[in-house]
Amino acid sequence: MTTTAPGGFAGAVACERTKLWSVRAPYLCLAAGLAATCVFTFYYASIARINEHPVQPVGNAAASSVILVQFAIVVLATVAVTSEYATGSVRASLLWVPRRHRVQAAKALVAAVVAFVAGASFAVVGTAVAWAAFGGRASFEAGPALRQILAIGVYQALVAVLTTGVAFAARHPAGALSILTTLLWALPSVLLGLGGPALAKLNGLLPHGAGDHFMRIGGDAAYAPATAVLIVTVWAGAAHLTGLYVLRRRDA
Repeated sequence: MTTTAPGGFAGAVACERTKLWSVRAPYLCLAAGLAATCVFTFYYASIARINEHPVQPVGNAAASSVILVQFAIVVLATVAVTSEYATGSVRASLLWVPRRHRVQAAKALVAAVVAFVAGASFAVVGTAVAWAAFGGRASFEAGPALRQILAIGVYQALVAVLTTGVAFAARHPAGALSILTTLLWALPSVLLGLGGPALAKLNGLLPHGAGDHFMRIGGDAAYAPATAVLIVTVWAGAAHLTGLYVLRRRDA
């Protein structure tokens, strides 16, 4: 009996999964994300305890940590794409899988699955760390805590798809990371720092601003969590289509 490797999209996904885990970068990114989660959630909960903030859901600490931890996923997904352009191995990838949309979709799917599992795992660890550090300044309910853990995983998965699209469009790690840092951190920080309802509303239309609405419990959201998920999905879809356009228009 002979066996053959799967072809089509399943084969492309298997190939991308093998390539992702054959280098050290993903492991380093995930280790950095876990460390950042522990430090951030401990700090967040400690500040809440020291300053006697109102009691809040313990999962809010993990949700707040995403503003920093998401960049572990961003770097992972960026490297998965741009490393092939740097080494020229993208030519081999496009020879093995000539349909370019399939290559991009496979990379995005693999990155999204890893990001979801990592994001949810980080949230579990962060919630446990925060619970110990809150010192009674937090509440815990299994249902809401699970919802926040899953919401963080979904947000990180969408960030991975968004990153993959930007990386295919930029083709260079510095360019991709510059765009993503501006979109996911610098611009929201400026808008919130300047203050005002109009700028806060604008921030709510950006990926992390919308993501924060469905990851955090108890905030003053201008729209429902389902709408927030849709906003982040639109950003991820737009980035994916932009990356696909560049991939189809330009030679490897």
